Amino acid sequence: METKRTDKEVLTKGIRRMAICLLLMFAGPFLLHVAFSNQEKPLYIPILIVAIILCVLAVYFLFKGINTILDSMFRKK
Repeated sequence: METKRTDKEVLTKGIRRMAICLLLMFAGPFLLHVAFSNQEKPLYIPILIVAIILCVLAVYFLFKGINTILDSMFRKK
């Protein structure tokens, strides 16, 4: 009979992804706010594009991090 144990390496990988997600969750909306508050500046479009990419990456890392953490707990070796 096999006992279920949490895979520590996969868990740390998931926690690292969640930390990246947390940083992106702050950076993306911050840059979005900066872009919308300076619409007359020439760098409006590039900052807006970078902000949208960061927001999409935050959602991606959120799902990948949660999936990795769940895999570390429930997947058999």
